[in-house]
Amino acid sequence: MEWLLPAEIAPWMGIFLVIAAGFTAAITSSIGVGGGVLLLALMAISMPPAAVIPVHGMVQLGSNFNRAIMTLQHIDWKLLATFTPGACLGAVLASHFLVQLPISMLQLSIAGFILFLCWGPKIPPIGLGRVGTFIAGAITTFISMFAGATGPLVAAFVKQQHKGNRFLTVANFTACMSIQHLPKAFVFGAAGFVFSEWLGLMLLMIISGAIGNWVGIKVLKTLTDKRFGLLFNLILTLLAFQLIWQAMH
Repeated sequence: MEWLLPAEIAPWMGIFLVIAAGFTAAITSSIGVGGGVLLLALMAISMPPAAVIPVHGMVQLGSNFNRAIMTLQHIDWKLLATFTPGACLGAVLASHFLVQLPISMLQLSIAGFILFLCWGPKIPPIGLGRVGTFIAGAITTFISMFAGATGPLVAAFVKQQHKGNRFLTVANFTACMSIQHLPKAFVFGAAGFVFSEWLGLMLLMIISGAIGNWVGIKVLKTLTDKRFGLLFNLILTLLAFQLIWQAMH
C-alpha cells in the first residue's frame, strides 16, 4: 500500500477520503458550491496539517478540471481570460509571503464578502467587468494559498456575473477554481512539499471526484434557476457563518 497511500494515512482513512472526494464533488456540481470547503474540513481532521492545503489544492484542481470539461459549452472565455492574469499575480505574491497569516482575520474577511455578495446590493457593472474580475482573481488566489477557503467567495462573485444562471455559474466557477488551484503545485512544490508521496491518494480522489461530478451534473439538470439560486445562497450563507464561528474559536 506504500505506493498508494502515504505512511501517515491508514487504509480505512484513505477509503474515507476517496469516498468524500466523490460525494463533495457531486455537491458542487449540483448546488454550485460547498463541496470544496466540506472536503477541506474533512481532510483537516484526517491528515497532517502541512499536507492539507497542497493536497486539497491538487485534488480540487483535478475535480474542477474534469467538471470544466463536462460543462465546456457554458464557459465564458472572456471572464476566464481576465481572471487568469489576476490569479497568476496573486500566486506570485503569495509565493513571497508563504508564512502563517492571521487565519481568523482571513476567515472573517471571506465571510463578510460572501454575505455581502449573497444578500447585499448588486455589484455595479464596473465591479463585474475586466478590472473587477482581475482584482477578484488576484485577491482570492492570494488568500487561498493560506486559508484554502476562497471557493465560496469566487462562487458568489461568478453568480452575480451570470445573473443566477445555474449552468453558467457552475461552469465558470469551476473554470476559475481550476486556474486558482493550478499555481499551488508550483508554490508548494518550490516550498519543499513532496507531492509524489501523496500521488496515489490524490489520483484516487480525483477519479472519485469525476464520478461525483457526473452524478451532480445530472442532478443540476433537474433544478430550475430559481431553486438553484436559493440553495446556492443558503449554502453560501451557512459556509460564511461557519467561517465566522471558526474565526471566533
